[in-house]
Amino acid sequence: MAADIQVRRLAGDALGPWLDAVARLRIAVFRDWPYLYAGDLDYERGYLQAYARSPDSVFVLAFDGDAVVGASTGLPLADDTEEFRRPFRDAGRSVDDVFYFGESVLLPGYRGLGLGHRFFDEREAHAAALGRFAWTGFCAVDRDPADPRRPAGHRGNEAFWAKRGYVRQPGLTVHLAWQEIGEPAPTEKPLTFWLRPLKK
Repeated sequence: MAADIQVRRLAGDALGPWLDAVARLRIAVFRDWPYLYAGDLDYERGYLQAYARSPDSVFVLAFDGDAVVGASTGLPLADDTEEFRRPFRDAGRSVDDVFYFGESVLLPGYRGLGLGHRFFDEREAHAAALGRFAWTGFCAVDRDPADPRRPAGHRGNEAFWAKRGYVRQPGLTVHLAWQEIGEPAPTEKPLTFWLRPLKK
């Protein structure tokens, strides 16, 4: 990892001052494949308030000087919105033993420096320290591999996630609405959970 990149882990209401920086990062990074997100700062602020309200949430931020160039989030699944809890309840599974990883977003110039692993390490350590979770997990958007908008040579993160022990859960799918670039209005997209037993 580049020596001048600083990584900080923040929890609970310490997240407040950084919400707008993370919102802007999400808009910038999720504009690319596979999310193609058109971006809405007001929506992002509302989405991130769930993290600010949760006393057990975590932000892992990467700084280049004073600039936030990467961010990774997490919170107990029970503290997230109903859209994320519903697939577990529909499957008869508890939400109380799952710590949910919201996203990892990193500007392109800072990729390949080991920050992706660091984001997972920090969030997994935070979840383990809370002492009441059996699983960590996240959602990834489902896209048709033949989608013509897929960039040539695009490499997904599936192999990276699998090496860290995460397994895709086909029966646990979230449906979220957002507006893609070129769409006149938001439409629902499926995102499927990946889970890993939390090492104590």
